[in-house]
Amino acid sequence: MGPHPAVAAIRLAVRRTLADLAAEAGTTFTAPARAPHGRPGGAALVNAGANAGAATTLIGNAHRHPSGLPRTPAAPGSPLVLVAVSGGADSMALATATAFEAPKLGLRVGAVTVDHGLQAGSAERAAQVAERLRSLGLDPVEAVPVRVGRQGGPEAAARDARYAALDAAAERHQALAVLLGHTRDDQAETVLLGLARGSGSRSLAGMPAHKGRYRRPLLELDRAATRQACTAQAIPVWDDPHNCDPAYTRSRVRHEVLPVLEKHLGGGVVEALARTARLFRDDADALDQWAALAERDLRTGEGALDVPKLAELPPAVRRRVLRRAALRAGCPAGDLFARHLETVDLLVTGWRGQGPLHLPGGVEATRRCGTLVFRRQGD
Repeated sequence: MGPHPAVAAIRLAVRRTLADLAAEAGTTFTAPARAPHGRPGGAALVNAGANAGAATTLIGNAHRHPSGLPRTPAAPGSPLVLVAVSGGADSMALATATAFEAPKLGLRVGAVTVDHGLQAGSAERAAQVAERLRSLGLDPVEAVPVRVGRQGGPEAAARDARYAALDAAAERHQALAVLLGHTRDDQAETVLLGLARGSGSRSLAGMPAHKGRYRRPLLELDRAATRQACTAQAIPVWDDPHNCDPAYTRSRVRHEVLPVLEKHLGGGVVEALARTARLFRDDADALDQWAALAERDLRTGEGALDVPKLAELPPAVRRRVLRRAALRAGCPAGDLFARHLETVDLLVTGWRGQGPLHLPGGVEATRRCGTLVFRRQGD
């Protein structure tokens, strides 16, 4: 009998992501030598016809996977993939599937669990998660403590600290990629948050499946599938109380806003929002490419932007050019909002002699002699 449908769906999603990574790394996999009697991988199975609880004798460096099958890790020195694991159902299901699939493609699997230090006993829980991951055969496994600041609010500060720790771990271990356990439900929440903040189409595009070193294999699967997969494989999970705390915006969206939408608009809201994200991402990617080409053509020799040429661009493209210029001058991406760009856009379309505009990060935008100049104050 095959695996539980949720387990199979997660493995398939992970397999596709890992296959892309293996292709990028040029990894080739040679199957283990076959043992006597045709047993793959040199593992002798005991009580072959018994029930699912039958014992398995593991040979060499093989590890037992929750599937009950022996698992032979990729050779030392093979390309490494890291999984970001909180201990919740999403990330544990991802880690378990990655541990099962990666060796088939000649990839090693490690994990990082980040201790944000925001709850009593967080260090002990992080250590327990790390030990659980080691029992699945993941190596290396790190429990990394971080210090969460205050900039941007508690959720943004925790996210910044977490990604900084993941980036550092990826650099330290020279990992090909870091896998994240975000699901379709997370995507729907992200779209709603972007809509509420009025942040434009890029925000409504949600989270990308692939950005830099980060991959999100489970974006097409719902949260229920990950919990079912963990239950089917008897994988213990930890439910973060912050995920149910109404003090956090995402928690309110998850437990209050989405259920109301599902109740009054009918089922399928999560799927519709995730589909909206995909459509917006295609549009946003095309507009970003257009803006990159336009910026190159209208930038002057001094690095300023030619205002008459800016005025000829469609608003959606023009504001992207302005955003690129502001970020290049030093504006923090997380603090630069649509309202800032709308004000800067008035220097192009509604010029009345107004003075410099002050943007986040100490950046000034000034119209001067038919050009738009972005510079950090004091430069």
